[in-house]
Amino acid sequence: MTKKKSISASKASLVLFLCQMISALDVPLDLSQPPTITQQSPKDYIVDPRENIVIQCEAKGKPPPSFSWTRNGTHFDIDKDAQVTMKPNSGTLVINIMNGGKAEAYEGVYQCTARNERGAAISNNIVIRPSRSPLWTKEKLEPNQVREGDSLVLHCRPPVGLPPPIIFWMDNAFQRLPQSERVSQGLNGDLYFSNVQPEDTREDYICYARFNHTQTIQQKQPISVKVFSMDSLNDTIAANLSDTDVYGARPVTERQPVLLTPTGSTSTKVELRGNVLLLECIAAGLPTPVIRWIKEGGELPANRTFFENFKKTLKIIDVSEADSGNYKCIARNILGSAHHVISVTVKAAPYWITAPRNLVLSPGEDGTLICRANGNPKPSISWLANGVPIAIAPEDPSRKVDGDTIIFSHVQERSSAVYQCNASNEYGYLLANAFVNVLAEPPRILTPANKLYQVIADSPALLDCAYFGSPKPEIEWFKGVKGSILHGSEYIFHDNGTLEIPVAQKDSTGAYTCVARNKLGKIQNEVQLEIKDPTVIIKQPEYKVIQRYGQVSFECIIKHDSTLLPTVIWLKDNDELPDDERFLVGKDNLTIMNVTDKDDGTYTCIVNTTLDSVSASAVLTVVARPNPPFDLELTGQLERSVELSWIPGDENNSPITNFVIEYEDGLHEPGLWHYQTEVPGTQTTVQLKLSPYVNYSFRVIAVNEIGRSQPSEPSEQYLTKSANPDENPSNVQGIGSEPDNLVITWESLKGFQSNGPGLQYKVSWRQKDVDDEWTSVIVANVSKYIVSGTPTFVPYEIKVQALNDLGYAPEPSEVIGHSGEDLPMVAPGNVQVHVINSTLAKVHWDPVPLKTVRGHLQGYKVYYWKVQSLSRRSRRHVEKKILTFKGNKTFGMLPGLEPYSTYKLNVRVANGKGEGPASPDKVFRTPEGVPSSPSFLKITNPTLDSLTLEWGSPTHPNGVLTSYILKFQPINNTHELGPLVEIRIPANESSLILKNLNYSTRYKFYFNAQTSVGSGNQITEEAVTIMDEGYSETLFATSPVMHTVRPTFYKVQPLYPRIRNVTTAAAETYANISWEYEGPDHANFYVEYGVAGSKEDWKKEIVNGSRSFFVLKGLTPGTAYKVRVGAEGLSGFRSSEDVFETGPAMASRQVDIATQGWFIGLMCAVALLILILLIVCFIRRNKGGKYPVKEKEDAHADPEIQPMKEDDGTFGEYRSLESDAEDHKPLKKGSRTPSDRTVKKEDSDDSLVDYGEGVNGQFNEDGSFIGQYSGKKEKEPAEGNESSEAPSPVNAMNSFV
Repeated sequence: MTKKKSISASKASLVLFLCQMISALDVPLDLSQPPTITQQSPKDYIVDPRENIVIQCEAKGKPPPSFSWTRNGTHFDIDKDAQVTMKPNSGTLVINIMNGGKAEAYEGVYQCTARNERGAAISNNIVIRPSRSPLWTKEKLEPNQVREGDSLVLHCRPPVGLPPPIIFWMDNAFQRLPQSERVSQGLNGDLYFSNVQPEDTREDYICYARFNHTQTIQQKQPISVKVFSMDSLNDTIAANLSDTDVYGARPVTERQPVLLTPTGSTSTKVELRGNVLLLECIAAGLPTPVIRWIKEGGELPANRTFFENFKKTLKIIDVSEADSGNYKCIARNILGSAHHVISVTVKAAPYWITAPRNLVLSPGEDGTLICRANGNPKPSISWLANGVPIAIAPEDPSRKVDGDTIIFSHVQERSSAVYQCNASNEYGYLLANAFVNVLAEPPRILTPANKLYQVIADSPALLDCAYFGSPKPEIEWFKGVKGSILHGSEYIFHDNGTLEIPVAQKDSTGAYTCVARNKLGKIQNEVQLEIKDPTVIIKQPEYKVIQRYGQVSFECIIKHDSTLLPTVIWLKDNDELPDDERFLVGKDNLTIMNVTDKDDGTYTCIVNTTLDSVSASAVLTVVARPNPPFDLELTGQLERSVELSWIPGDENNSPITNFVIEYEDGLHEPGLWHYQTEVPGTQTTVQLKLSPYVNYSFRVIAVNEIGRSQPSEPSEQYLTKSANPDENPSNVQGIGSEPDNLVITWESLKGFQSNGPGLQYKVSWRQKDVDDEWTSVIVANVSKYIVSGTPTFVPYEIKVQALNDLGYAPEPSEVIGHSGEDLPMVAPGNVQVHVINSTLAKVHWDPVPLKTVRGHLQGYKVYYWKVQSLSRRSRRHVEKKILTFKGNKTFGMLPGLEPYSTYKLNVRVANGKGEGPASPDKVFRTPEGVPSSPSFLKITNPTLDSLTLEWGSPTHPNGVLTSYILKFQPINNTHELGPLVEIRIPANESSLILKNLNYSTRYKFYFNAQTSVGSGNQITEEAVTIMDEGYSETLFATSPVMHTVRPTFYKVQPLYPRIRNVTTAAAETYANISWEYEGPDHANFYVEYGVAGSKEDWKKEIVNGSRSFFVLKGLTPGTAYKVRVGAEGLSGFRSSEDVFETGPAMASRQVDIATQGWFIGLMCAVALLILILLIVCFIRRNKGGKYPVKEKEDAHADPEIQPMKEDDGTFGEYRSLESDAEDHKPLKKGSRTPSDRTVKKEDSDDSLVDYGEGVNGQFNEDGSFIGQYSGKKEKEPAEGNESSEAPSPVNAMNSFV
């Protein structure tokens, strides 16, 4: 594979290699050398007789050669002819014809000789002939009269010119005559008609001959052709014969093929190797024959065979001896065939196998000149020395002739000469000059020193080392300054000294040294090689489909060597882009704005550098809606159908998927087009169904993926004949609007459905099941008729028939209708109620007689309402409810009743007119049910060992309450539930005090009411007994009123930790941050803060202990800050951000308030008042008195909370919480959600001294507490009239009074 690649890569350098090899044999012009012919005129030289004749002969040599000429084999003395001159330092002759000379006088064979002291070289024999363009000879041309269908040949016979003229046929208007399979021009210039037609009649068939050398055109006299058609010929014969004569020319008859050229069945053809072989067959016949070519015993050569002149001419280019053989042409039509065989023989003028090459030898060396040629017949070889036959040339002892070879041995300087080899046969000759130059020269390197070669990576690199020397030097290559000699398969060493690196890589970069040496000396030369990165298109343009008038862009992103400057060229269809401002060429793309149809094509991005070129192409397809169809034609017009055909418009590169046919009724709805049908996009005709009495016009719309075309132009109008209506009105109905009428309605026929003028309707009716005759009336083109005076709700048979001026439509079908309805006359009887349970009852009734319904029975309606609740005496607005039971049902279910209540109901029958009278009211009662949950549960007055429970009775008792059930159990700090205790409480109680509870323990309570039926839904609540300083954990103890349950515990799902309700109270330079926390105990908090809107990192402050507030100090006045709170050890666990702003800096007052007497007195009074309040609280605590608790503690109190010292100078206030509006739910994940919209208690707040830290409090600048305490849990709504206002010192005082 690699070898194949390297050979392929070196093909591009083959021409360069050959040129270098030849140039390496050239002797530098500063050294002695025999003459070499460098330029000469062609062998067969046809000249323009009106211009000077220039016969070229140029040569080189050292010393410069002299020139002489022979003409027709004898010396041509140019000095004796004033019209002939020779150019200075040249052998080129100039014969002056324009100043009186005649070209014919200089016809002949010329040969040039170039001579110096080392030998003589001669040119080819140059045959000079002036071109000729003679006129046509005068001739009288008779008109050609020919019958229609016969064959005809119009002969051109142009004059013989030099070179032969080009023939073509035209008319008097200089328009080329059209040619076809029937009429065509032969190779000889004649015009052949396989069969003539009447349209061939004309008088100006003119043959023209164009002589290119003289740029002249000669014209033959016009030829007239008259074609007689059979009809006209019969008329002519009839006019010249009597009535009794038999006459009649034969009609045009079809004829089988006959060859017009070549004639006969066989012929021969000789052609020379390398020429173009042209074989021709033209046949007559009717119908016109078709020509086919075959080669007998072989195949026509592929890639070299072409058919011309409607396959009448077989053309084979570059023929060789292998193309000899028999070629058969076959002319065929429906009647038969004719054939002709042409035997082709390919001969060959001499052609070189090995042409002799110049030979440079040093004294004493040996060498050979070889001259080998081939041809058919085989050419003879003859040698000349310095233009003289070698047999009579001066003897040279170092020379020996051996057929096509001259052998030289031990040559000396006198052996230098020019030898000519002549190879000739009957079809031509070859003449070649080759010199023998005997020199003794040290090596020379002709390639410039330090030449730089730049090559693209992975391409072949060719490093030149053009040299000369005699004897021929040996060439060696080295890489680098001290590199070793290059050899191996990585390199190719050419005879001309060139070093080839088949696949150059980056490591091939560097200096290369070429060394040339022979016995007379040594020389070296260094060249440089640089390997460049290839240019690559990394983002090629892609195929695009764009709608007309859109915008499209082709990308061409390239990567190239940084030292090469690329140029990007865009082409369209391999040509330059149109000169249009819509084409925008960017650095990496081509954008076409407002694309049109002409922009369709292939776009190529070509990237050129000095070393390589790459390209990529993409096709742009411009699509659009199709052009509208055209040439609409109506054919096959019948009364009820017509065939429509059309020609599709341009599909604009998006195939047409279907055609939509629309019609216009010019008689009934002019200007309004309706959908008729549609057909596939491959169909261009359609059979359309028509209606009578419609003036049709049609149009066609083409549809492709882009959209619909504009409608075509309308077709011609086609008015169909009138006829009886084909159909009757639809949707016939009979419905009475009043008890004594029947309204008959129908949908009228459309305009084109009338089938004729005078559309009317015949309306007929009769009472069903009564032996009555039909009553009929004919009405105008309307859609309703009212029959009056009918009985109430009686069935009728109805039919409506269409008619027009030509007659009636088919007999219509009958429909059943009814006259008008009236209200039902009687109420359902025997209404019975069966109570199924406390919320469901079943009602029964007897159906009413159908005759009393007086209409369509819609069903029965049950009206029911609650009269009284037996468990409550309150009355309220009576709301009646209605249940409808469709059809002729006699029972129904009444759901959603309230337990322990009295209800009434009645039943009514309904028809389409309305409802009948009501049945007598029926009274029934529902039994007791289970009660709803208690309306609220409050737990108040927590002490060390007791809690007070208060509750409200159920909103819906649903019976007589028998008792309340209270269940409760403790919850420890590890989220475990203790034993469950149950207490039954009389129904008349509304509060209970639980004693002998554990200190500082959280309890969960479950509370519900009971009737005789069962227990209702329960509500839950939690509460905590207050802490005892001497507390030690003991087993759970029960009160005397409780029965003991062995304490067993089980795990509870831990509460999901969260921090919420982050609030701030900011001053000028500090801020108090507080929060609420739910989660595991012993959490260590931190506060992060920073300037709002800043990208600086957050600043972090650690909170001591598990407090839920912190004071940030050292803040800048009048600045907005952001803050958030987090817990250590809980990954990603932190609160949401809060933003606050410090107060503006205040100017210091001139008077220090702390030194004012009135302020000191006020502070003393406040301190005394606080002391009194603390004493009162202490006394009431020791007495076990009750006081309102406004907040609840967290589910798990912080064990690190320290009692508040009296000398701390702080005080707090209990404040109310709003009740939770959520439904009652059991405990989940430590949830403290209230169960019945009651106050939700926090940890016990009955003593301020139990708390050393609070939340949401305000602080002085030194951090002392001056605000309120709030539990860690979320704020909740308060029940009743408990305060939810913000705390204040006044409220704090009132709460302890």
